[in-house]
Amino acid sequence: MSQQKEPKGPLPAQSQPKPGLDSAMDPKPRFMAPMYKGADKLKGKAALITGGDSGIGKAVAVLYAREGADVAIVYLPAEQSDAEETKRAVEAEGRRCELIPGDVKDPKFCRDAVEKTVAAFGRLDVLVNNAAFQETKEKLEDITDEQFDTTFRTNIYGYFYLARAAVRYLPKGGAIVNCGSITGLEGNKTLIDYASTKGAIHAFTKSLAQNLIDRGIRVNCVSPGPIWTPLQPVSKPAEKVAEHGAKTPLGRPGQPEEVAPAFVFFASEADSSYINGEILTLLGGEVRAG
Repeated sequence: MSQQKEPKGPLPAQSQPKPGLDSAMDPKPRFMAPMYKGADKLKGKAALITGGDSGIGKAVAVLYAREGADVAIVYLPAEQSDAEETKRAVEAEGRRCELIPGDVKDPKFCRDAVEKTVAAFGRLDVLVNNAAFQETKEKLEDITDEQFDTTFRTNIYGYFYLARAAVRYLPKGGAIVNCGSITGLEGNKTLIDYASTKGAIHAFTKSLAQNLIDRGIRVNCVSPGPIWTPLQPVSKPAEKVAEHGAKTPLGRPGQPEEVAPAFVFFASEADSSYINGEILTLLGGEVRAG
């Protein structure tokens, strides 16, 4: 089998207004994972994925469907066109897709999203916390109170709200998979608030894993390095977007379809029944200690 070919860096300089769309990126992030073959690892299960309209969440939705799961995705109303593309891709895999627009900063919406997923599919087996907000700032004093609050409420409050709502439905053998970041382990000088939330997500993962294991629910975290998603052109200067991932040994950013199999791994009892509270880094060939 030949090596999977992904777009090479540097990629075109570009920017977008928030919240950003896959469809407006050049090249579009790759999410179909054509070399990935399903094996019914999630057959008959139902998953709820935040940020499932684009980027990593979109690729996860497609692979979960390929593994036999019905999928509900949460996204902002402005991302409707991307969400509809995700729905078509999930349905092309032969599974159902429920679209749930709203904002994870709102605890009531998070409760409603869980309830709508259960109403649509009759169950909830996997929660994927993936939605994120990011904005680069060169100086600490440039981070406004509004930005700091938005980053924390999206990136960690939303994870907490959804996990709290989901645990009443998750069965033994259920899973929560959080999306962290290498910035949460190493920090980042221009992403102080974002990196802080990712560090919180890592600690949340380990704490929740200990709390829920007696209920038969596993909690793990995928912690990527630079990935080609709409989070980049909406949060940094266009020339910095072009350099995204250039310093990795592979010389390019990862594509969502390269990250999504790790989310399958943590959701699947066949793969990870003895794994709990782990943080898995995906770093484009980087080898990091600690």
